[in-house]
Amino acid sequence: MSRDFSRRRLLATGAGVALGGAAAVSATTAMAATPTSQGGTADAAWSGPREETRSLDELYQAAVAEGGKLVLYQGGDVDSQAARVRADFGARFPDIDLTVAVDYSKYHDVRVDNQLATGSLVPDVVQLQTLQDFTRWKREGKLLPYKPAGFSKVHKGFKDPDGAWTALMVIGFSFMYDIQAAGDNAPKSPLDLVDPRWKGQIASSYPHDDDAVLYLFSLYQRTYGWDWVAKFAAQQPQFARGSHTPGLAVNGKQKVIGVGGGGSSVSTSTATKWVVSEGHPFMAWGQRAAILKQAANPTAAKLYLNWVLSEERQKASSNGWSVRTDITPSPGLKPVWENPDAHVDGFPKFMEDRAAIERLKQTFALYFGEVKGDPSPGWLGLHPGR
Repeated sequence: MSRDFSRRRLLATGAGVALGGAAAVSATTAMAATPTSQGGTADAAWSGPREETRSLDELYQAAVAEGGKLVLYQGGDVDSQAARVRADFGARFPDIDLTVAVDYSKYHDVRVDNQLATGSLVPDVVQLQTLQDFTRWKREGKLLPYKPAGFSKVHKGFKDPDGAWTALMVIGFSFMYDIQAAGDNAPKSPLDLVDPRWKGQIASSYPHDDDAVLYLFSLYQRTYGWDWVAKFAAQQPQFARGSHTPGLAVNGKQKVIGVGGGGSSVSTSTATKWVVSEGHPFMAWGQRAAILKQAANPTAAKLYLNWVLSEERQKASSNGWSVRTDITPSPGLKPVWENPDAHVDGFPKFMEDRAAIERLKQTFALYFGEVKGDPSPGWLGLHPGR
């Protein structure tokens, strides 16, 4: 009996030593394969491919050798929103034929799904507002894991730990007003938008047509109540499709106030002010981008991600924020993830609950009426950019 006990103990001990040794080897291997964190020590929470070490010029040469083409599907309201990226990318990498198709993200995502289902994929890179698609596409194995240079400096909430996707820019939505027309009575917070003096003077994008605007209005509703929503509806706002339309209406002197559009709180414009009020909600998020696993031009796609995430491009951000932790925001701003009024962590969670979003859309439709009008980018069909 003692002999059996001793034998069992010896076997158990030997197995423990073997497992311990294997675990030690595994841990050592994992440490070697894990990129270092911002503090310079290994962070086992991050996995996937190593961060890119090639320079932009090296990637450029490789992309030219690959075929010199790149197709980007970019979420947006009008094609002109891609003018800057076309011009700047073309100036920096003239031998790459860049095609950018701009459409509402909610059309681009299903377009990509359909292309994958029919074996007719067009884009190499998707850069969209529909954050939930990136987590889904990762689960489905449709994204190419990749970590561009600077990935380790991207705020942890703005990247997938395995490199499936990376946010390339910060976008914020709030309200704005015509400085001259508003005068001394300019609205200081969303509460002021329901003041009767602004009746008939407000332009807004439809919250039930754009999920980011929907989130902004949901924050207003949660903060001020459904009574605020009813009072806003009584202001008879001019609704239109596209988050660019409030700015068009204000800058074109058609309306004094625009709600549900992008902007910058550090803008030097003397005509329009985009408002962020301490203690009152606005919303901001990291616009995600990813390379599709079946992309025809993966090297050119990597070049694009590295270029947009580079220090030079991030420092040139028009709204003063960067997705990188090592780049100081514009004077007067703190990193967007440190501003609780921006609800940066809330939007990704919001986007994952599609059933709740559909209920909220239909509820706002009861207050504001159904969405009307053609999409502002036009109808791009099944395969734009091909």
